[in-house]
Amino acid sequence: VYAVLSKVTYPAMNFLVLINRQGKLRLSKWFEAKTQKERTQVVHDITQLVLPRSSKMCNVVEYGDGKLVYKRYASLYFVSGISHDENELAALQTLHLFVEILDQYFGSVCELDLVFNMPAAHYILDEVLVAGQLQEPNKRLVLASIRSADALAENIPEDQMAKKR
Repeated sequence: VYAVLSKVTYPAMNFLVLINRQGKLRLSKWFEAKTQKERTQVVHDITQLVLPRSSKMCNVVEYGDGKLVYKRYASLYFVSGISHDENELAALQTLHLFVEILDQYFGSVCELDLVFNMPAAHYILDEVLVAGQLQEPNKRLVLASIRSADALAENIPEDQMAKKR
């Protein structure tokens, strides 16, 4: 499987946004410079373009000078922005990999896991994607890295954590 994955050229994402069915932003990561106003507009546009679409429609939507690639998992929409010349299926595969890692880490991930464990969700995303590019396609290696970081964080005494703040 790794040999097949290593031959795929993964697209560079401009952003990754997670929104719920009501259009509420749950997680976002921007890999290109945008002002807060522009980011808010993009999230609003995503909500208007993606949420009303039926499940039988294509998971790719033309947006501005690029494309939105999205997938709905339970009550969350995972949306990535890519350029026109990038591979949509590879972007979907990257989204699915991120969801699988979240699912294994949280044990059947749900929206509340992301809300109450935002730093962990961002850390997992940072282990999977760097500068919009897929860093590690192997789920076991990503989960091992995250679990070792969790173990290190648990071993730091609280008084040392207070001193660092």
